[in-house]
Amino acid sequence: MTAFLVEPATGALHGRIVMPGDKSIGHRALLFSLLCDEPVIVVGLGNGADNGRSAKAITALGATVTREGSAIRIVGTGLDRMCAPTAPIDCGNSGTTIRLLTGLLAGQPFATTLFGDESLSKRPMKRVIAPLLQMGAHITGADEGRDGDIVPPLTVGPGPTRLSALAHQLPIASAQVKTALVLASLYTDGVASITEPGPSRDHSERMLRYFGVPLTTSVSAGARGPTTTLHTAGWSRRMHGGRIVVPGDPSSAAFLLVAALLRGTGTDEVRCSNVTVNATRIGFIDVLRAMGATIEIENLDDTGPEPIADLVVSGKAAQLHGVTIEGELVVRSIDEIPILAVAAALATGTTVIKDADELRVKESDRITATCNMLRAFGVACEETPDGFVVHGTGGRLPHGGQVDAVGDHRIAMAGTVAALCAPSASRINDADNVATSYPGFVAAMCTLGAQVAHG
Repeated sequence: MTAFLVEPATGALHGRIVMPGDKSIGHRALLFSLLCDEPVIVVGLGNGADNGRSAKAITALGATVTREGSAIRIVGTGLDRMCAPTAPIDCGNSGTTIRLLTGLLAGQPFATTLFGDESLSKRPMKRVIAPLLQMGAHITGADEGRDGDIVPPLTVGPGPTRLSALAHQLPIASAQVKTALVLASLYTDGVASITEPGPSRDHSERMLRYFGVPLTTSVSAGARGPTTTLHTAGWSRRMHGGRIVVPGDPSSAAFLLVAALLRGTGTDEVRCSNVTVNATRIGFIDVLRAMGATIEIENLDDTGPEPIADLVVSGKAAQLHGVTIEGELVVRSIDEIPILAVAAALATGTTVIKDADELRVKESDRITATCNMLRAFGVACEETPDGFVVHGTGGRLPHGGQVDAVGDHRIAMAGTVAALCAPSASRINDADNVATSYPGFVAAMCTLGAQVAHG
């Protein structure tokens, strides 16, 4: 079991890190390429284990994946020539892989079993499965989840000749559910629509339109939120190929930026390069700015499907103050809540996180895990049903910590950043799954001047 040994930082962090390819965009580049009639060249794909699961999945379904220098060349099957896999597909720790595959496979004429590791086997799938069943899909799973939910392994298919095109009203904004329904709707004849109560990540819409899918997104007067509409009637049912650049991951950058904010001296700079600054992904920057941080967006390039820029922290350590994080801001910063909690722990005043009950069903119960991580350093915090309250220390943490990351990569990385601000050494246990999203995390921290080692 991997552990991180972290020494207190004695000075500022500084340097430039080229961020690894964004995991969410990487999943979509791989899975959507399977459906294309022409080759797709993917540049900048991250080497995390989660994206590796999606690559293996499309290979099992008939795609050919080869490396061309630093790029990946994918020859897909097209929409209607997918192959039945010869064995169940292992999704590992990747919730995105299994949820998107569930939608993609719902309309196939064969059955596929999807499974994952111990953590993924506890993740709720009913929110994806229920609307797919309404469309006519055949999906079964285990009724052993939290509150009687459905959990993996899942058996998907065989589906009907055509699924039914329906109008869905999602109770919670979710890019994974939305994308699964859009993928299933490719196997319908008619008009399908998905309406959310607020904005979620729109990487799927951007990329599918790039591949030629007749997809629109609109917000009408009186609507609950954005509506994504797919018109399949009369469509050629062909997705063309092309070249996809996977920009850097802002969720990974958030850990480095918060570390820099807490350890600055006034002269040094931390620059995270080649990051997507898609508005649906950088809610954490809005939160940090509201807390008093200065984060610059430089060298913006918005000529492609995703806007790309550098994120820069320079100057003195920020004296942050407490804020309330709720509503759509939580949706836009859901993966960054653990590291925002670390910023809150070093801030003055109280920070309140609301409307974040989605955190209960991530790789861990991230509400409980985040609070336990902060308490390991002596920070006072209280759980609530849909979030938590953090009482900031206004400076250094009371003591070093022994953190149990419970196999959750974001808890492990957040705990590592917190440990830099402790007065004594800390140990972050059960950190193996950092490899699923940011294998280069420890190396990046050391490049910036931190002392982090594997234990």
